[in-house]
Amino acid sequence: ADRRSFTVAEPLGYGATYRWSGTAVGSDGRPAPVEGSFDTVDPDRIVAATLDIADGQEVGIAAPIVVRFDGPIADRAAVEKALAVTTDPPTIGSWAWLPDGDGGAQAHWRPQQYWVPGTAVHLDARLYGLGFGDGAYGAEDLTLDFTIGRSQVVVADATSHRMQVVRDGATIMDIPVSYGQGNEARNVTRSGIHVVTEKHADFLMSNPPYYENVRERWAVRISNNGEFIHANPATLGQQGATNVTNGCINLSLGDAQAYFETAMYGDPVEVSGTSIELSAADGDLYDWAIDWPTWQSMSAL
Repeated sequence: ADRRSFTVAEPLGYGATYRWSGTAVGSDGRPAPVEGSFDTVDPDRIVAATLDIADGQEVGIAAPIVVRFDGPIADRAAVEKALAVTTDPPTIGSWAWLPDGDGGAQAHWRPQQYWVPGTAVHLDARLYGLGFGDGAYGAEDLTLDFTIGRSQVVVADATSHRMQVVRDGATIMDIPVSYGQGNEARNVTRSGIHVVTEKHADFLMSNPPYYENVRERWAVRISNNGEFIHANPATLGQQGATNVTNGCINLSLGDAQAYFETAMYGDPVEVSGTSIELSAADGDLYDWAIDWPTWQSMSAL
């Protein structure tokens, strides 16, 4: 509009040459041709990012925002500065960089305390054109809008052989269960705050060499180490009395279905009373097993 500058209407491409030309009028009033060209950066690598939460999704009060990068990030501080989280109501939280076993990188944002139900959350990730370090650049910008649903917390004290489901402060289920037998490390239900990540009405479970492709009903996954809350009629006689499982939390068919129907991605499951704590060894959503000062120290800023 000022005839002195040009503004592009879309992002420039990587590794491209752009040419321009025109006419300028000098102070003497005489026109003169002008032209030029420039090259955009040609990355050694382009790193893409994905999100665990879908746009418009409603999630539980312990759901972290997870940004997964498909390559290593050398300049984490630059990337973290480009990740902006805004919430209504305002929420105290922080990014942390967690280990990634697939050769990439993971940035997780979680609140200091559980989310307030009804919170609206927006993520603006300005990654396109951003240098990630070591010749890597971002593939595209990302945005995300989601909301926090009702408050539901599973209270799971292994010494009690019972499990409570607490919805908005009221106990809506108090049921007999069986936890991991705990006579060896492989079958200890981990203590700590787990997060519900998926659920399946029917699921084939394997834990070689102990069992393979066993069909289980009403399975709610609470960690990537194989821990589920699910129905198991085979342990019905022990539920409420003793812990005999391979690490999962076993329920009756009826109780498992009733709980399954209430469970949502991001719900916290607070396990206590066992000999091993939830940790990085148990999968990638152990965010709430990390105390707040340590979590803040895992930020790149």
